[in-house]
Amino acid sequence: MTTLLSPEELEARLRDVGRRRYHSLHPFHKLLHGGELNFGQVQAWALNRYFYQAMIPVKDSSILARMEEPELRRAWRQRIIDHDGDREGEGGIARWLKLTDGLGLDRDYVTSLRGLLPATRFAVEAYVHFVRDKSLLEAIASSLTEMFSPGIIGERVAGMLKNYDFVSKETLAYFDKRLTEAPRDADFALDYVKRNARTPEQQQAVIRALEFKCDVLWVQLDALYFAYVDPAMPYPGAFMPEAARARQEA
Repeated sequence: MTTLLSPEELEARLRDVGRRRYHSLHPFHKLLHGGELNFGQVQAWALNRYFYQAMIPVKDSSILARMEEPELRRAWRQRIIDHDGDREGEGGIARWLKLTDGLGLDRDYVTSLRGLLPATRFAVEAYVHFVRDKSLLEAIASSLTEMFSPGIIGERVAGMLKNYDFVSKETLAYFDKRLTEAPRDADFALDYVKRNARTPEQQQAVIRALEFKCDVLWVQLDALYFAYVDPAMPYPGAFMPEAARARQEA
């Protein structure tokens, strides 16, 4: 890019990234929403996704620590509260653990991360390192996948409730609050990026930051697909549905 885009043109470019690269397009999500996964495969998705959820406040804390303006910190710290809660048992992470509970996964096993796929760990840690090492502008821009999340949440909840008898509205309660939290957060981040990406180089950097975040989400589904769907060969030590079922029955 050598030409400075208007704020509206920059937003259009960013939204185009989502249309082309957001993980709602991934085959694994289509299987998940369409009811084509078995119980163990849904368990594997929830278990691996837990690590991403658990690390969101860590990456947001890194961004918060770099903000010099109090008004920015006040707005951004709400993200941490949303996920950590104000007390034990509250917040998005606690709600995600209720999802894994509802899927019959032992909570200590989930939080220990012993069953995590290596690619999940590498992708999530790469995201944390990205927001720590890149500019504040790029770090904030990487969060803009939240512009696209309400659509996928609606598909996910409707599809899973329709197609799986082992989930309920209570099991999927994590997603209820995200329908309001994600648009609020995306609006803030988008406004910041449009106001602060003032050169073609900065605008290109924020577009690439969003592409990187899409890659982080996409590769996690690649890992799930190639471990549990085709060819269904989990990495040694990773979660294996049959082994989990045997532990429960023992």
